[in-house]
Amino acid sequence: MPLYEYTCHDCHVTFDILRPMSQADAPIECTHCHGSNTIRAISLFAAHSLDELGGTQSLSGGNGGCATCGSPSSCSTCGIA
Repeated sequence: MPLYEYTCHDCHVTFDILRPMSQADAPIECTHCHGSNTIRAISLFAAHSLDELGGTQSLSGGNGGCATCGSPSSCSTCGIA
């Protein structure tokens, strides 16, 4: 089950909830003020994988650059488009 991030427009708290994908955009009660004026937020993510030598690589997305090599702009370093 995915973890989704929501923001409450009443108390300005951001909270995470495990929900089925089918309910990701359904209304949800704020965990802080119990209000219903919430919206799903766009979240950053991170992933870890093993490279061919058994070491760990960190991959992250949402920063506008390359999620594979970490380049802040294009993928000229790793060659992945």
